[in-house]
Amino acid sequence: MQFKVPQFLDIEDKIFGPFTFRQFAYLVGGGGLCFIIYKAMSFYFAIFLILPIAGLSAALTFYKVNNKPFISVLESAFKYAFSDKLYVWKRRKVEKKKLEEDIINKEKAEEIRASKVTSSRIKDLAWSLDILDLAKNNKE
Repeated sequence: MQFKVPQFLDIEDKIFGPFTFRQFAYLVGGGGLCFIIYKAMSFYFAIFLILPIAGLSAALTFYKVNNKPFISVLESAFKYAFSDKLYVWKRRKVEKKKLEEDIINKEKAEEIRASKVTSSRIKDLAWSLDILDLAKNNKE
């Protein structure tokens, strides 16, 4: 038996013209609040409250950050601002001997990589080992 799987679940329906219900609610709520403040106060005092409210209402309706609605950005900002934060800083003690040993080891590794094994190099090593054997045999 086949079932129809719903698609486009993350897209909200446009109910009021080009606006979704949520966008329409932000616009009507912000506009209504601005109207109430305008009627309750004189225009010169009310303008300082009306502009931020209208800006917030417009941002909630139209502005998207990284293709996410502005309300999710506000929610994340409030969670960050009012949640507990734990800052941990550990100072590491680096011993001078270990630091010097690391430098010496790196230099030795570079020298080993730099020296190439050639036939003449092998002959020189064999000759020096033969001389050491002769010197030991002569002492005995």
